[in-house]
Amino acid sequence: MIMTMVMTSGMSPVKVSLLLVLHHGVLLLLTRCCEGQSHMIGPTQPVVAMIGDDIILPCHLEPAVDAVELTVEWSRQDLTPRFVYVRRNGVELLTEQNLLYTKRTSLSVSKLQCGDISLKLSTVKLSDAGTYKCLVPTYGAESVVQLAVGSVSSPLIELSTVKDKVVLECESNGWYPEPQLLWLNSEGKLISAEPTKTVRGSDGLYTVSSKVSVEKGHSYSFTCRVQQKNISQIKEAHIHVSDNLFMVQSNTAVHITINLVVCLISIGTIASILFIIWKQEQKKTDKREVRIEEHSLREGEEKNRLDDELKNHEEDLQHVQQIITKLMEQKKDLKKQREKLNSLLQEDKAEMKEVTKKLETNAKMDADKKRKKREKSQHDLEKRVKEHEDLLGITDKLMEATEDIILQMTERKVKLEKDKGKILKHLKEKQKETRDLEQPELS
Repeated sequence: MIMTMVMTSGMSPVKVSLLLVLHHGVLLLLTRCCEGQSHMIGPTQPVVAMIGDDIILPCHLEPAVDAVELTVEWSRQDLTPRFVYVRRNGVELLTEQNLLYTKRTSLSVSKLQCGDISLKLSTVKLSDAGTYKCLVPTYGAESVVQLAVGSVSSPLIELSTVKDKVVLECESNGWYPEPQLLWLNSEGKLISAEPTKTVRGSDGLYTVSSKVSVEKGHSYSFTCRVQQKNISQIKEAHIHVSDNLFMVQSNTAVHITINLVVCLISIGTIASILFIIWKQEQKKTDKREVRIEEHSLREGEEKNRLDDELKNHEEDLQHVQQIITKLMEQKKDLKKQREKLNSLLQEDKAEMKEVTKKLETNAKMDADKKRKKREKSQHDLEKRVKEHEDLLGITDKLMEATEDIILQMTERKVKLEKDKGKILKHLKEKQKETRDLEQPELS
């Protein structure tokens, strides 16, 4: 048809041949474009997931096409059978799926319509780590996704004393892959420590621990850092060791116990101050009685005595007010301490309830080692609840003792203010008597 049209229009045979070659070239290019119209796009970096997480392994067709009715295959070459997920003609084929992935894989139909064939993998296991292939046979398009599986936990620091040294031990369990443990000083610089001990459990997870010694008589802050670069995870614990072995570690019963000890010391100090005040008051009373006796002999000394007594009362009032202020601050701190203990106690009970529920629910299904681990967790929680309840009881007693002392000191303050008023009144009366006696002499 093309040749007939060209000849009709009066073109030469050479021009007709060139036009035919050009026409075939265009058709060839169009055919190649159609053959490669879609290809697979996947991640350039490994996908990292933590044990127990739900993860998406990304993969999609570019340009996007409706893949709902297409054959989609996800596989791992190191498994038998190799298929992780298979979908043909819009139906998921469970019979060809590896049993390790039963009820743990799925594709989104709405995303398939847009060419997104990303695989959702639920409840990731350690054994899921590996290389996955995403394939759409219709287009001969495939992509590879590398999945790295990890597990982490927060480290714990314990303190003990050996002769003239303080020994800090840091331990963290439940890691994968094998992590690195480092000790850092307050400036963030590495410090020398004993070689890290690494133990791998039957569940495939690693436990690491290390010790560092600190000379007594110094004050330092330390950080235990556990890190795994492959999964980009870092966990830290901090501790402060002072020259009197006072230790503060966040979110532990040790911090609460030390606060309570400080409170007890403060209460003891206040009691000692009250005793000293009482002794001083007794001496002042004796001294005041002597002065009263001398008053009958020397009227002029009465004013001096009253002035001294007024000064002493003002000093006592100031001192009592300072004590009341400190006690009120102490009461405020104890109240916060009690609220913190109640909060920790509620968290412990909720956690213990969850652990107990898991023990009762999974008693038959759990392996012996896993059951023992949960029973140990339950025992530790019961012990921690008991400690927090005991500390809460001590805090309540301290609150009651503090309130009693505040009441006593308030009564003492009221009495001192009344006595001060009487002294001022007496002084005014003496001044009036002196003026009255001087007036006749002037006349």
